[in-house]
Amino acid sequence: MTGPALLLDSNVVVWFDQRPARLPATAVRQIESAPQVFISAVTAWELAIEQSLGSLTLASPVSSFVRTNGMIELPVAIRHGEAVRSLPLHHRDPFDRLLVAQAMLEGLTLVTGDHVLLQYGIPILMV
Repeated sequence: MTGPALLLDSNVVVWFDQRPARLPATAVRQIESAPQVFISAVTAWELAIEQSLGSLTLASPVSSFVRTNGMIELPVAIRHGEAVRSLPLHHRDPFDRLLVAQAMLEGLTLVTGDHVLLQYGIPILMV
């Protein structure tokens, strides 16, 4: 296993699970070879909201996706929430802002398709 530890954005979780062809092959290889891949509890929360609104259907719960793929659940801690306060308002989505804070504090590379998040100056693997 090589490369940095990764934190997958919600869109990447959905693509990796349901539409892997949407992800560049190099990104899939990086995810599969990373020493650790984290999925935030905030991602499960965001996807659950989308499911309850009828805008998303998942074949299985996020917890099953994490287990099946040998990934690691990243809980949301108070310090993650507090770190959001110091982030510039490049992005208004509270889920993405919390993922940025988690990546920053935990020393993770955020895997995302959201170009706006590049403005935060954290390590990002753009897909």
